[in-house]
Amino acid sequence: MDQLGLLFMLLLGALLSVPIGARLGLPAPVLMTVLGIVMALVDFVPNVDIPPDLILPALLPPLLYAAVRRTSWRQFAANKRPIFLLAVALVFVTMASVAAVAHAIVPGLPIAAAFALGALVAPPDPVAATAVAGQLGLPRRLVSILEGEGLFNDVTAIVLYHVAIAAAVGGTFSPWRAGLDLVLSAVVAVAVGLALGWATNKVMSVLGDATLQIGMTLLVPYVAYVLAEELHGSGVLAVLTTAMFLAEYAFDADDVMTRLAGHTVWDVVDTLVTGVAFGLVGLELHNAIRTASGRWGELLGWSAAVVGVVILVRLLWLLPATWLTQRLHRRRDQDEDIPTSWRETVVMWWSGMRGVASVALALAIPLETEDGSAFPHREEIIFIAFGVIMVTLLLQGLTLPWLVSRLGVRADTEREKRYEKELAVRAAKAAKRRFREIEAVEELPEELSEQMLRRAFDIGLRISPDVGDEERREAQEQRARRVKRIRRIHGEMLSAARHEVLAARSEPGADPEIVDRVLRHLDVRSMR
Repeated sequence: MDQLGLLFMLLLGALLSVPIGARLGLPAPVLMTVLGIVMALVDFVPNVDIPPDLILPALLPPLLYAAVRRTSWRQFAANKRPIFLLAVALVFVTMASVAAVAHAIVPGLPIAAAFALGALVAPPDPVAATAVAGQLGLPRRLVSILEGEGLFNDVTAIVLYHVAIAAAVGGTFSPWRAGLDLVLSAVVAVAVGLALGWATNKVMSVLGDATLQIGMTLLVPYVAYVLAEELHGSGVLAVLTTAMFLAEYAFDADDVMTRLAGHTVWDVVDTLVTGVAFGLVGLELHNAIRTASGRWGELLGWSAAVVGVVILVRLLWLLPATWLTQRLHRRRDQDEDIPTSWRETVVMWWSGMRGVASVALALAIPLETEDGSAFPHREEIIFIAFGVIMVTLLLQGLTLPWLVSRLGVRADTEREKRYEKELAVRAAKAAKRRFREIEAVEELPEELSEQMLRRAFDIGLRISPDVGDEERREAQEQRARRVKRIRRIHGEMLSAARHEVLAARSEPGADPEIVDRVLRHLDVRSMR
């Protein structure tokens, strides 16, 4: 099997892990990691041969872009305090703690290399955490915090990682220089992200066609990442900024086709890239096993110590940070998502799984320093990093569903229903308001006016049945049953039409382009 065959195996596994994980009640990323481990132990499966400096640019941009599409800038702005405590402060604390322990227990490990290890194991993986959380029915506020933490802590950790690597490679370190580099990296990234977001928005309005617009969104994350890195900024933060800008300003409420098709395309991209990324996590076990040959006891001991630090520091930080956030929240009565009980705090603690970013950063450690000597303890750092990734991803990922069930942490469905009802009422009122505006300038028959007013009300009723009283709900249910029957019959008629058109494609003298154009028209009718 060559590298291309390995890639296709991972892509197939990414697709199959979703239904299998749903049946087994396990997260798909965890299953893909297990698949990677199994493949790594099979003799005919080759070692992964990907240049380390290509892993981050290839995997992170689409994963980050897909994650940001599910959130909004206002949500981040409302949750800036808990996100700061988790994404920025906790990364610093974890990095420093891991560096101190690693420097103390690994003989001869320079402090700069120890900080590089601390930076690459500090950020919990946003994809793993949200994938697990999304399947467990956790409260939306916890999912929002985990998403915000996962997105922003990658930015913080990657910038700190590059500073530590530069110090280890160059042999010198200046705190002031590092702080200035961090600030400049963030400023450049935000500037690139905003400029690219604005330019993309303009270009997409010129493109017009849904296919071209979606193709543009597939390119934008990579352009943002590469452009920011070329200008010595943070590629991750640039992708984040661009995605947030487009999520806020690029949506056209009436562009239904682009929105539906784009959502589908990005779901496919997210599934495939996530599967490949976590499959690579398991496959890289090859390198860890080769490193540990003859030194298992020593390396496992170091790994266990660092794993303990990573898990314990998160708990010791979350408990006071959550308590402080709750006190400030009550005092200022701000609209932000925070854990409301110790049970939710424990779930947040156990959701701190490491994954794609840590793997990519570990593999991206340079082979040599500036003076030509080998990077100090590179193999040991990679082994310890993979120990942290495997333990947190498999142990926490596999036991999190059990923990959530035992603690009884569940989404506030009543609150979600109330909000859904509120949106349904607003949608119905907007439809009715627009109809009154049309009625004021156009003469409409009374029968048509009554019909349109009923449809305006039905818009809200179909979103949330709780909008109407019992009589109206019953009438709506009857109409829904009638509409469902009509749609079934209409669907069968359209199906017969599609079969006939497809049969014409293989007839002598048929023009495939015209056949496909007619078929697309029927498909659009079917979707409507």
